[in-house]
Amino acid sequence: MRPRMFDLLIKSARIIDGSGNPWFPGDIGMVKDRIAAIGRLREDAAKVIHADGKVVAPGFIDVHSHSDLFLMASPESKPKVMQGVTTEVVGQDGLSEAPITTETLADWRKYLSGLNGDPEIEWNWRSFGEYLDALTMAQPSINAASLVGHGNLRLLTLGMENRQPSTAELAKMKQILREAMAQGAFGMSTGLIYAPCVYADTSELTELCRVVAELNGIFAVHMRDEGDQLFESIDEVIAVGEESETPVHISHFKASGRRNWGKVNEALLKLEKARSRGIDVTIEQYPYVAGSTFLSSLLPAWAHEGGTNRMLARLRDKTLRERIVQDISTGRSRDWTWNGVLVTSVTTEKNRAFEGRTLTEISEALRKRPVDALLDIIAEEDNAATMVSFSMSENDVRTVMQSRYQMVCTDGIMLGRPHPRVYGSFPRVLGRYVRNRVLRL
Repeated sequence: MRPRMFDLLIKSARIIDGSGNPWFPGDIGMVKDRIAAIGRLREDAAKVIHADGKVVAPGFIDVHSHSDLFLMASPESKPKVMQGVTTEVVGQDGLSEAPITTETLADWRKYLSGLNGDPEIEWNWRSFGEYLDALTMAQPSINAASLVGHGNLRLLTLGMENRQPSTAELAKMKQILREAMAQGAFGMSTGLIYAPCVYADTSELTELCRVVAELNGIFAVHMRDEGDQLFESIDEVIAVGEESETPVHISHFKASGRRNWGKVNEALLKLEKARSRGIDVTIEQYPYVAGSTFLSSLLPAWAHEGGTNRMLARLRDKTLRERIVQDISTGRSRDWTWNGVLVTSVTTEKNRAFEGRTLTEISEALRKRPVDALLDIIAEEDNAATMVSFSMSENDVRTVMQSRYQMVCTDGIMLGRPHPRVYGSFPRVLGRYVRNRVLRL
C-alpha cells in the first residue's frame, strides 16, 4: 500500500489562487492545516473531497467589519465563516475600542453600543496593544486586522469637544497614533459623519496621515458626505492622500439619496484621475441598496458634543430637543426618509416590538410624529439602537462593483435583526451578481 501523502485531497477543482489570474483546473493536497501541493496529484490521502468542477479559493477578506467585540463574545464567528470570510478588518469609521482610558471607558462604551454592540465581556484593556492581546486570547476562528480610530485619538486628547486641536494637542494625537501602530494597528480610520471625527478639518487629517505614511499604514475613510457633497468629499480624501503620501481607502462607496443617483460614474472617474497622478486610492462596497449604523447618527453633529450622556440630556431638554427637531427637519443633505429607516436593534422589552419596523410605522403605532419616535427611542435605549436606511440605487451598486479598485465588505453590525449584509454579502456577489449575471447591464 502506498503511504498517504496528504491528510486531505481536494480533487477536480476550479482553483482560484487570489493572484488575479483566471481559474485553472487541478487538485489540492493538504498536510494538517497547510496546503502542501497543487496540481494533478495522484497521491493517496486520509480524506478525499471530489470538487467536480466547483471553485476552491482563498478565504475572503471582509475589509470593513464591526466585529471588534463580537469576535470576543462569539469567537466561532459563524456569520462570517459560513460565507467564506477568513479575515476581517475592524476598528472602522474612526470608532475603535482602543486606545481608551478608565475615565473615558463608560461613556465611549455606551456611545459605541449601537454600532459594535455591548456584549457582556470585560473591557480589561486600555492601550491598543492590550486590545489586540484580548482579541488574541479569545481565539477567534478567523484572522483579524485592526485600524486605530481617529475618534479615539481625539477622545484621549480633546474629549468630545467640537474644536480644532492646539499644536501641542495635535502632537499628542500623533504620538498616540504612533504608539497604536507600533503595537499592531494597520493604519487609521475616520468617520467624518460621527462625533468626534466630524469636528476635524482637512489639515488635521493630513497631519495625522503623515504618521500613517511614515509607518507604512493605510487611511480608511467614511467620507464627510456621500450624497449632495459627494464630489467635494472625494476631493478632500484625495487631497489628504496626496499631501501626506498615504494610501487612502474609501469606505462603503456610494451615492446616497435619489437626487444623487448616477453620480457614482463621475465619482469613479475622479478616482481614476487621482490614481493616474500616483495617488493610491481604493474603495469598498457592500452589495445592497440600504446602509446600516446606529440610530443616533441621524442627529445633527452638535447634539453629540460632550459625549453620550450630554447627548441624551439634550433629548430631555425641551429647548434643545426642539432645536434638534428643527435641524433634522431642515437638514441640508438629508438623504433618507422616515419610511426608509428601519429600527433593527434595541435593548429594552418596551421597544422590542419595533425591531424590523420603519419610523413611519412606529410613529403611527405610538401616535406621535416620526421625529419624536426617533428621539424617544434613542433616549429610551440609552443610545443602543441600530437602524437600516434605504437610500441607494441598484444601478449604482452594479456600476461600483465593476470598478477595478473595488473590494467587497459586509460592514456588518451584529445586533438585533441585522442588515442581511452581515450574513450575505459575499454569497450575494457570487450568486446574484456573478452566477446570475446581474452585472451584465
